Amino acid sequence: MAESMKGLKRTHRCTEVSAANIGEVVTVMGWVQKSRNKGGIIFVDLRDRSGILQIIFEQSEDASRAVDADNFAKAESLRSEFVVAVVGKVEAREGNTNPNMKTGDIEVRATQLRILSESETPPFPIEAASKTKEELRLKYRYLDLRRPDLQQNIIMRSHITAKIREFMTKEGFLEIETPILNKSTPEGARDYLVPSRVHPGNFYALPQSPQLLKQLLMCSGFDRYFQIAKCFRDEDLRADRQPEFTQVDMELSFVDVDDVIEVNERLLQYIFKDAIGIDIPLPIPRMTWQEAMDRFGSDKPDTRFGMELVNVSETVAGCGFSVFTSALENGGSVRGINAKGQGEMPRKKIDALVTFAKDFGAKGLAYIAILPDGTRKSSFAKFMTDAEMDALVQIMGGENGDLLLFAADKDKVVWDVLGNLRLELARNLDLLDKNQYNFLWVTEFPLLEWSEEEKRYVAMHHPFTMPMEEDLELLDTEPGKVRAKAYDIVLNGTELGGGSVRIFQNNIQEKMFEIIGLTKETANERFGFLLNAFQYGVPPHAGLAFGLDRIVMLMVQADSIREVMAFPKVKDASCLMTDAPNLVDAYQLEELGIAIVNPKE
Repeated sequence: MAESMKGLKRTHRCTEVSAANIGEVVTVMGWVQKSRNKGGIIFVDLRDRSGILQIIFEQSEDASRAVDADNFAKAESLRSEFVVAVVGKVEAREGNTNPNMKTGDIEVRATQLRILSESETPPFPIEAASKTKEELRLKYRYLDLRRPDLQQNIIMRSHITAKIREFMTKEGFLEIETPILNKSTPEGARDYLVPSRVHPGNFYALPQSPQLLKQLLMCSGFDRYFQIAKCFRDEDLRADRQPEFTQVDMELSFVDVDDVIEVNERLLQYIFKDAIGIDIPLPIPRMTWQEAMDRFGSDKPDTRFGMELVNVSETVAGCGFSVFTSALENGGSVRGINAKGQGEMPRKKIDALVTFAKDFGAKGLAYIAILPDGTRKSSFAKFMTDAEMDALVQIMGGENGDLLLFAADKDKVVWDVLGNLRLELARNLDLLDKNQYNFLWVTEFPLLEWSEEEKRYVAMHHPFTMPMEEDLELLDTEPGKVRAKAYDIVLNGTELGGGSVRIFQNNIQEKMFEIIGLTKETANERFGFLLNAFQYGVPPHAGLAFGLDRIVMLMVQADSIREVMAFPKVKDASCLMTDAPNLVDAYQLEELGIAIVNPKE
């Protein structure tokens, strides 16, 4: 039966007790990790968020070492996850210290025990590095969150958030909250919509980001804004995506690209050094979008390993292999990567790489395997002369023992295929060192990208991104070649965040809307409140947002952002613990004037 805490006050968390407290009487409270009854003496590992402390209940003729019969009987009833309060004296362990525990040189000899709450047997062990399936752990997330490693992740997240606030405040940023219930401005991912009871048939949208509102704050003269902002996107999920996530959002007035990059470099340097002791040398390297795509096939390149793409289009132009030549005739390219030392890779594994490449749009994958003795095996050698093959191997830097892999198609497909293939090979060959932190700025993104689905240009970032001044004249003639004053911060192949200088001149903003097919009427309907504000004196401004979940995930070396969020969703955006989303009562829908239509009908 549960007892009351009345009269007891916790004096220490478990690992706050140390050798300095030897001889003192302390009161500790927490969960029973495990209990071991040795006959006349019971050892209990008591756990709270700080860690584990060993408690001893002993029957002894020595009154100074003994606990009374009632308390010993209660100790005999303890099972895992019981919640208890213990009063006792801190002692040094007698010849059985545990160097693997923070409190391994001490223990508490109990004089009083209260069972505050009993527990059923948990559906899985509460232990670090759990082998239990994630689905079961997420269903019982409140138990999963008791695991020491997961608790440390959440504690680390709290610490990092506090340090971000500390840094931003010292840098003159004001923390300002923006609304969660907003107007829908569809230009990006799908919005989560919230129906209005007061305005039947009308909807709010949950913010995908505070983008327009933070620009309005610059119009309002606040100069430097930041927010730890909750954001929502109704999109397909991956390991580093959730329908609701947290971003560190900021905007600055009277700045350009270098100013935003400089303050964010110092922010990252500060939190990485403070939280995990990693020194980030500044300045962080920069690479243009074009260079990143050409060398790594990705706008978020992982630079911890080589295996860079090589453009061999000129080398194979006019060869006898039609797969290569037809790609070039259709305006594409032929590129390759060199998997050093993999020339003897079994055919079965090469076939698996071909299958992998097809998932990213490849029609196939050509290869040359150079065996240790210099002989070659190739999927296309019969279509090329020896001289052509020699030239191809040479430009690829091919040596005895190497495996050369090639893709031929439109640039976008080739980049996607080889960019993902080099990552797959790096995973298979164990080339990704989690203790290495390679930061990179990717700059000069294309302002626009062509949407085959919509048959129009769309903004690569958002329609308020400033073109590079030297490319402004291309807006009328070759909009696809215009570069943006946009920048992403990348860590180990993961985009941590991105931002841009914003358009603040009306003529450029109108031209941008025109290029992406937004009429003046549509633009005013969606963004009129921002455009109106810009008529009253708007400063040049720029900003950036980075994903807090992603940055913590990489700092604690987790494989998924679910491991650094208290209550995450699964891939279909549902919560296994609460069964959200779920049906609501009919009267709630009636109040909102909403009818549910079965899609099958």
